[in-house]
This record gives sequence, C-alpha cells and structure tokens, in this order.
Amino acid sequence: FSINRGKQRFADVGCVHCHTPTLRTPANTTVTALANKDVNLYSDVALHAMGPGLADDILQGNARGHESRTPPLWGLGKRIFFLHDGRTTDLIEAIRAHKSDGNRTFGPSEANKVIDNFNGLSEGSKQDLLNFLRSL
Repeated sequence: FSINRGKQRFADVGCVHCHTPTLRTPANTTVTALANKDVNLYSDVALHAMGPGLADDILQGNARGHESRTPPLWGLGKRIFFLHDGRTTDLIEAIRAHKSDGNRTFGPSEANKVIDNFNGLSEGSKQDLLNFLRSL
C-alpha cells in the first residue's frame, strides 16, 4: 500500500510535470515493433531550467549550463548515485537539490514549487513517495 500511496504523492506534489509517468513512442519509427508503445520511463525528455544549485556550466547540444534534460526514473531503485552528476547517494538530498533560487547567472529552478510541496508532506507521506521511487 505504501508504494501506491507514494505514487499518488508523486503526482500530488507535481513531480509528474517533468517526470511524466508514461510516454508513447511515435507511430513512424524504423523499428515497427516499437511503434505506438507506452513507455513508463518517468521523464518528459525535455530541457528544464534547474537553477544554480544543479548548474554545471556545461553546454551540451541545446542545453545551457543550468538546464538538464529530465532523466528517466525507471531503474532508480537499483541506482547507488543520484542526480545527473552522481553527487549524492541520498534520495532525499537528490530531491531537495531540485530547489534552487536564482542568482546573477541563472534564474530559479522550475522545480521550486514542487520541492516546497514535497517538503510540506508528512514524514509518512515522504516515506511512501521514497518507497514508490525505490520500486521503479
């Protein structure tokens, strides 16, 4: 039950705005077997401004130094390190690192409100959300 409650908290706080639970593969693909399939990767695969806290000043493709492409969360329960650069082994720390006020170089993180919502959860609801993430 905890995992199901955590999945609901994941949606309630707004994580799903970037970590979209399911995307559909395109109809027009070179591998017919992969056309029009639902993929539960928990990502919108889009670039998001994450503020100076997660900025790495690396320009990669269209991504500026404060932007990150939402990584898929599938397999998260098997990971040892979190965030794009593996800077932490603590899942709560990784979640909270998404909150970042702007500075002279970069604007604030798009995830600030979501992290405020997460921080406002009861300890039990936070644990449910963590249990859900570890089940992916």
